[in-house]
Amino acid sequence: MQVKSEFQMPDSMAAGPSYSQSLTSYTRRPTTQVRVGDLWMGSDYPIRVQSMTTVDTMDTLGSVEQSIRMIEAGCELVRITAPSVKEAQNLDNIRKELNRRGYHTPICADIHFTPNAAELAARLVEKVRINPGNYADKKRFEIIDYTEQAYQDEIQRIRDKFIPLVRICKEYGTAMRIGTNHGSLSDRIMSRYGDTPVGMVESALEFLRICEDENFTNIVISMKSSNPQVMVEAYRLLSKKLQEEKLNPYPLHLGVTEAGEGEDGRTKSAMGIGTLLEDGLGDTVRVSLTEDPEFEIPVARTLVDRYNNRSETASFIEPIDVIPIDPYSYSRRITAEVENFGGKNVPRVIADFSQIDISEPADLQPIGHFYLPATDKWAMNDLGADYIYSGARPVPFMLPNGLKEIIDYTTWNTLKDQSRTYPLLTKEEYLITILSGSVLQATHFIKLQISDCEGDILNYLQEDPYAILVIETKNTHAMAELRRLFFKLAQHRIHLPVVTQWTQHSDSVDQTTLYAATDCGGLLVDGLGDGLLLKQTDSAGHQKNNAKFLNSLAFGILQAARTRMSKTEYISCPSCGRTLFDLQDTTARIRQRTDHLKGIKIGIMGCIVNGPGEMADADYGYVGMGVNKIALYRGQEVVKRSVPADRALDELIELMREDGVWKEPEAVLE
Repeated sequence: MQVKSEFQMPDSMAAGPSYSQSLTSYTRRPTTQVRVGDLWMGSDYPIRVQSMTTVDTMDTLGSVEQSIRMIEAGCELVRITAPSVKEAQNLDNIRKELNRRGYHTPICADIHFTPNAAELAARLVEKVRINPGNYADKKRFEIIDYTEQAYQDEIQRIRDKFIPLVRICKEYGTAMRIGTNHGSLSDRIMSRYGDTPVGMVESALEFLRICEDENFTNIVISMKSSNPQVMVEAYRLLSKKLQEEKLNPYPLHLGVTEAGEGEDGRTKSAMGIGTLLEDGLGDTVRVSLTEDPEFEIPVARTLVDRYNNRSETASFIEPIDVIPIDPYSYSRRITAEVENFGGKNVPRVIADFSQIDISEPADLQPIGHFYLPATDKWAMNDLGADYIYSGARPVPFMLPNGLKEIIDYTTWNTLKDQSRTYPLLTKEEYLITILSGSVLQATHFIKLQISDCEGDILNYLQEDPYAILVIETKNTHAMAELRRLFFKLAQHRIHLPVVTQWTQHSDSVDQTTLYAATDCGGLLVDGLGDGLLLKQTDSAGHQKNNAKFLNSLAFGILQAARTRMSKTEYISCPSCGRTLFDLQDTTARIRQRTDHLKGIKIGIMGCIVNGPGEMADADYGYVGMGVNKIALYRGQEVVKRSVPADRALDELIELMREDGVWKEPEAVLE
């Protein structure tokens, strides 16, 4: 076993992080308290849930009816777009009609590009959200080499444009969210900091410093991105920078923008939002799905409610003195390569069949492996599991070449033919084997919890070139304990590959999706983990036979973490009153025609506000630029403008053909 470089503790991480109160015990980050009408938010109050209307703001009754559906679903703050003065004025009519019907939920005006609309809205509703990337700037996608004096002149120009809104908010008691979007950073920020979390944070701080100079502190801040990894790093860095500059610890609004729809959208959202909630960051949440906004609320509520009693139910985890990762910049944990785990291999997916009957090849179809009797061959789709864990019940037939089997050690020992199989040992079995003088000279898996990682076993693992660790926890503070285990391995210079085994004791598909994406995804965004083994049991502890769902979820988590691309990725916004076409229908049609293009990223944006920027790492873009008029992008470059919506998808596919990335769909195996 060779490890390419020794473990080194980053100099900057000699002590615990300043972005979180604790990485081992659940504690909310202390914040200032912000009043939004009659709603308070901050660390003294519950984590608030909010969403945004998708109806045209000038449609007063439509906006009111949709707001009511959102409120009755549990929405505590309704955000409505105000792209111009006329929409800002109509917010007053919407608010009055809601009040007349007995609904007094506060309204937040969403502003891009138009300070005059913001200044009017701040007099009419309880909160205004401004985007520091375009409040005082028009996005031109130009990189300008600013001198220091020119840069400071730009800051003064921003101050002159922004101070009137700040003073209106102070006068009217209106709250403000300074909401940075990764996709709409100004040319000024891009020129100095690039398309980075550092740039996102500085974009907000430019405006925040002006607010504090004016003694205005009724502020919430957000750092949104469609990439959960970037989003997590930006919020962490923001929390740290607020402390370093001795600015107020403002409440944080969490969200992964343009997350998409269905399982993928929920997985992405949970990975970003849940990872931060685990460390006590976040005071209000919006889950951005390409679905009707009332359907976002239960998802956000499921995420948030997980922390209601976390402190009381979590088991003690040993505090962390030294942190062997940089939480502000991604770097994958350095490991040895064992079999096809670790090293430069993508993380592997293990399907758990340990309590599920498996008697014939058809039983493997849910995990992407298909036996074709006519040719006596096997086929595999893009979500074909890499391994199957059969426990004490070995598979009774020969597996396809793309699938290998893991078996409990005591059962594995009884097999006459152990080829293409690997034993899974408990800590006790591993130590007995070592102490008896036996040497495991082939790949083997060892199942561990954090309590097992004490004493002699740590020394044995340092010297074992064939081991792959399978770690699990029963702690309700699961992600924190698993992360602590990774840190312990690092501190003892154990570079073995690690598979995260995660179990959900619930019948709920939504809970399983959101909680697995939080706990496993929260590790992956920090570069921790070389494989996933997901399991779901009912309340009695019996394993549920839902292998297809769990297999898809595992691949979805790896894709959302950008560690293994196995399917087409869609970066689609949740729609709002600015949207210029039917976003849900369009997304469904694009997905239907393109979901076989493994590894291709397609951005689907309702308008130009965040479109090109949020598609920063997309290969192709489909962006509304007028009513039923579409702009098509290759990367961030617009290549076709004003394409009629009824022809735009065909022209997008033709663009892919020109680039040589299009392929005709084959018969789908499922």
